[in-house]
This record gives sequence, structure tokens and C-alpha cells, in this order.
Amino acid sequence: MLDSAPEAYRFCPHCATPLITRPVSDKPRRVCPACDFIYFTDPKVGVGVLVVHEEKVLLIRRAMRPHIGLWSLPAGFLDRGEDPQATAERETAEETGLEVRITSLIDVFYNGPSAQGGASVFILYRAEWVSGALAAGDDADAVEFFALDALPELAFSSTIHAVTLARRETGTD
Repeated sequence: MLDSAPEAYRFCPHCATPLITRPVSDKPRRVCPACDFIYFTDPKVGVGVLVVHEEKVLLIRRAMRPHIGLWSLPAGFLDRGEDPQATAERETAEETGLEVRITSLIDVFYNGPSAQGGASVFILYRAEWVSGALAAGDDADAVEFFALDALPELAFSSTIHAVTLARRETGTD
């Protein structure tokens, strides 16, 4: 069960009054009795890209938790006000040195409360390589294109799903 009123949130970010828990709409929420601020527990949204070039898939080796040392798609968190496609393109550039262009939506994943600090919702796009040269950066310590039949150990179910899809599409499944 997700906690819609986490007790760890103790003070109003607007006026510093101690928060209380009370019903708001259909759930208990942390609210400020002084200014009526309501704390909503928004999900973390991640975006990533599947880039297949010459029947090889673009992967980064993770230098951050979770799954340090395992390989995944270039990806990152969406911040409030950001366009998901622009974020996916920016994250790819930061992690791989490549400029990519989003060509389509592949899928949207729900990871649930077991995401361990990761994205509870993950938006996966297909993208094509536009320019740039491979250079690991940001939270990656390596970046490489891998043949679809010779992959390293993968980090996330969304990466496994994307690679499976790419294998089917290229006939290497």
C-alpha cells in the first residue's frame, strides 16, 4: 500500500507550520492547518530511449545506484515542467555524448513501490542517432553499442523489454 500521508513530511514548505494528516478527496494527506497547503505524493517519472544502429543497441554502464556496474538504456528523471521527449533527448546526450531524435513512443511502464528510489513510471521512446561521438558522462562510466545477440548484464525490466523488442524487430530473437 502506498503511503499518501508520509509522516516524514512534518512542516509546511510555505509557512513552516507543523503539518497534520486529514482526509483530502479520497485519501489521507499531510496538510497545513494555517495556509491549507496539501502535500501530494507525486510519482517519480523516468524517461529513456532505445537507439538501435546497425543492429546494435546503445547502452550505458551505470555508475550510480541502483544497479551500479550493470547496463541500461540511456535514461533519467523528468522534472516538473519538462517535456518528456526533450528530457529523454537531453539525458541521452548527457550520458552518451550522442544527439538523438525521438521517433516514437514504445511503452509506458509502472514499476510500483518496489522501484527502490527509481522511477515508478517509466516512459520508453525509440530514438535515432543524429550526431555526436560516444563519450560516457553524467551517471554513466561507459557507453557502447552492443550486438543484440551479445549483451552484457542488464539492469532494469524496461531495458530487457526494449532489447527483446529490438531483437524481434531485427530478427535476432
